[in-house]
Amino acid sequence: MSLAKHDRISAEDTPAPAAGRPPLRTALATVITPVAPWLLAVGLALAALNLRPAISALAPLLEEVRADLGMSGTVAGLLTSVPALCFAVFGVTAPALSRKYGPVAVVAAGMAAVAAGLGLRSLAGGTGVFLASSALALAGIAVSNILMPVIVKRYFPDRIGSMTGLYTMALSLGAAGAGAITVPVASALGDSWRLGIGVWALPAVLAATVWLTVLIRGRAVPAAPAAAADGNGTARVTTTMTRPDGTPVRLLRSPTAWALACFFGLQATAAYIIMGWLPQIFRDAGVPAGTAGVLFAVAMGLSVPLSFVVPRLATRMRRQGPLLTVLASCGLAGYAGLWLAPHGGAWAWAALLGIANCSFPVALAMLGLRARSAHGVVRLSAFAQSTGYLISLPGPLIVGVLNETTGSWRLPLLFMATLMALQIVAGVLAGRDRHIEDGA
Repeated sequence: MSLAKHDRISAEDTPAPAAGRPPLRTALATVITPVAPWLLAVGLALAALNLRPAISALAPLLEEVRADLGMSGTVAGLLTSVPALCFAVFGVTAPALSRKYGPVAVVAAGMAAVAAGLGLRSLAGGTGVFLASSALALAGIAVSNILMPVIVKRYFPDRIGSMTGLYTMALSLGAAGAGAITVPVASALGDSWRLGIGVWALPAVLAATVWLTVLIRGRAVPAAPAAAADGNGTARVTTTMTRPDGTPVRLLRSPTAWALACFFGLQATAAYIIMGWLPQIFRDAGVPAGTAGVLFAVAMGLSVPLSFVVPRLATRMRRQGPLLTVLASCGLAGYAGLWLAPHGGAWAWAALLGIANCSFPVALAMLGLRARSAHGVVRLSAFAQSTGYLISLPGPLIVGVLNETTGSWRLPLLFMATLMALQIVAGVLAGRDRHIEDGA
C-alpha cells in the first residue's frame, strides 16, 4: 500500500472538504506523503540511529571533558540522569507539536535540534554552554523518541513489527557504535574530545535532510485528525480520542496506559542500570578492564540483531506477556549469575542481560498495538515514555548508593532482581489484548 493511499483511507486522517489553498500552518500539520515507502523507512532508520549517540558518545570522553571545562564531580554525576529527565520533560510536548505541525515536520525539526546541539556542545567553552547545548540535542531526541511509534502506526499499519524492529535495531546500533568508536575517532582527529563528540552531528544533519525531503515532497491537505458525519451528512472534524460509547479517553484513568507506563519505566531502569554499572560489577569481580568493556559491548550488541526479530514476534502474539516474561527471566538469571559467579560465567551473564534488554523494542511495539489510531498512539507514546522515564530516574542512583554503603554488589543485585520481578507483573498487564479506547 502506498503512503498516499494509506493516508486517504485512514480513519484518523480522513480529510474534511476544503476550498482553495490551505494556510502554511495547516499544510505543515497534515502532510500526506506520496513519496516511496523506502524513503520513509530510510528516514526512520536514520532518525533512530541519532537517538543515542548524544548520550553514549560522551561517556568514554567524560574525563577529558571534565578536565577541559573544569566540570565538578557533582555536575558530571548529574549528567547520567539528565537524558532521562529531558526525555520526560520534553517528551510531553510531542503530542501538541504533532497536532500543530504533523509528525513528519516535528521529527525533521528534532533531528535539526540534535545536529545543532551536538555541534554547539563540541564548541562549548564552559559548563553552562555544554549543559544547554546538550539539553537542546536531548530535546530533539525526546520528541523524536515519542513520534517514532506514531510514524510507524500511521504509515506502516500492517508492518508495525518489522518497522519497529528496523528503527530499534538502528537505535541500538547508534548507541553501541557511538560508545565503541568515539575514542578512536577522537584519537585520529588529534586527540580532540571536541571533534570526537562533534562528529556525531553529521549523521543528524543527514537524518534532518531526509525528513525535510519527505516533508517538502509531501502533499498538504486540510487538518483532519478524525472525521465523522453530523446529522446533515456533513463531515465534522474532531481531535478528541473517545471510546466506542462516545465518552472521552482519559489516560490518567486508563489501566492499560498505566500498565504500559510502569512497564516502560521498569525496563528503562534495568537498561540504565546495566549501562551505568555492569562494567564496574565485572571489574570488582576481578575481570580486567578491557575484558569488562568487551563484555559490556556483548550485552549492548546483542540487542542489535534481536531488536529486529523480537518486535515482529511480539506483534504476531495476541498477548505479549509470555514473551516479556521470558525476556525478564533471562535478566533474573543474569543477576543470579552475577551474584553466584560473576567472574566464572561472565560471558553467559552478559549475554542473558543483553537478551533481557530486548524488552525495550517490545515496549515500543506495544505503543502501536494498544491504541486504535495514530492520534491515540501519539498520546499514549507521550504518556508512557514520559512517565516511564520519570520512573527510571532513581534506579541507577539507588544502585550506586547501595553499593557505596555496603561495599558489595549483593544488595544492589537483590534490588535489581526485585525490580525485574515487578517488570514481569507490569509486562503481563501491559501485554493484554486491549486498547486504551476500550476503557477499564
